[in-house]
Amino acid sequence: MADTVQYRLERMSDELDDLERRGLFTRAELAEVVRRRRDFEFRLRRHSPRKADFLDYIAYLLRVDALRDLRKRAIIRATPNPTHSDEDNDTNEDGKKRKKRKKKWAKSISDFAGVLRVLDVYRMATVRFKGDLDLWFRYLEFCRQKGHGRMKQVMAQAIRYHPNVPGLWMYAAAWEFDQNLNVAAARALMQSGLRSCPESEDMWIEYLRMELTYLNKLKARKVALGEDVKTLQKSSDDSGQWKEENKELFMSLDEQGDSPKESGLEDVALEDKEDLFWQQGVLIIRTIYHGAMEALPSSLTLRKKILDILNSVELAHSEELRLEVMDDLKKDFSHNEDYWDWLARLQLSDSTNSSTLNRKEAVLDKLNKSIQ
Repeated sequence: MADTVQYRLERMSDELDDLERRGLFTRAELAEVVRRRRDFEFRLRRHSPRKADFLDYIAYLLRVDALRDLRKRAIIRATPNPTHSDEDNDTNEDGKKRKKRKKKWAKSISDFAGVLRVLDVYRMATVRFKGDLDLWFRYLEFCRQKGHGRMKQVMAQAIRYHPNVPGLWMYAAAWEFDQNLNVAAARALMQSGLRSCPESEDMWIEYLRMELTYLNKLKARKVALGEDVKTLQKSSDDSGQWKEENKELFMSLDEQGDSPKESGLEDVALEDKEDLFWQQGVLIIRTIYHGAMEALPSSLTLRKKILDILNSVELAHSEELRLEVMDDLKKDFSHNEDYWDWLARLQLSDSTNSSTLNRKEAVLDKLNKSIQ
């Protein structure tokens, strides 16, 4: 154990030398840093290390790195920037000073050694406590904040050890969608997560929201590019091929098909043209809805959430889907008192042009039907 600790401490020598050479830490301060790190290293290598030992070590490393960054910024601000001079000799001297200053404060080993050391401690902690979800999420969040390339590797490890935790799948998909801007990877993660956790209502809802968000982003992009979304057309053959290729929802909404023949468009009335963009979007939403129904056929809450989401967005050609959801609710939950209570409240809060009296009468009528 002592040999392992000594080996790890010796690997820190380059980092410590760089800190002293830059004037960020004194020799006495570095000696204290080494002493504290040695204590933590021995704590991690005892027979039964605790989770708190790893977290305390990580917290200490982060404090030291934050102090390093703070001192570096303070020194750079306090160092005067050489000014240009009209005389040649002064100009050459100023140029040398600027180059020397730039070289001294360029990125070096001490700038990234702290992050790498924290990642290493997190790695050891997750190896020791594989079943601790809180530790895995801390590890993932640190990688996300630092923008480190180890993020995908850590996500894969966490999911491998905890494939039945919906939160991990949603976290990974959200990172791919929002941070990595990889919609295909985010969609694949959500679909894999739904295969592992088909009874997770939260995953179905988040998947639906993700697809709607992507659809809105595509719409905004096309509008920004000056494209008319409602003129996107595709032939029936291409449409059939698209459905076959994406039967498992691995869809790409931004694919561009061959432009239709101008002669075909001239013979078709404007109101009868196929709005491919929104039809593909509704197809995705409908497929998600049907998958959720198959996975959770008895969940009234899930269907109400799906309907609320559909009512909160402006999605062309979605009225049929809303009616389908309402019909399925009535068909599957007509003997459920919660359904009738929800339907009555929905009718009462409906912002129609009808009078308050008429709405109350409609609610009473629905409640009477439910009693019958």
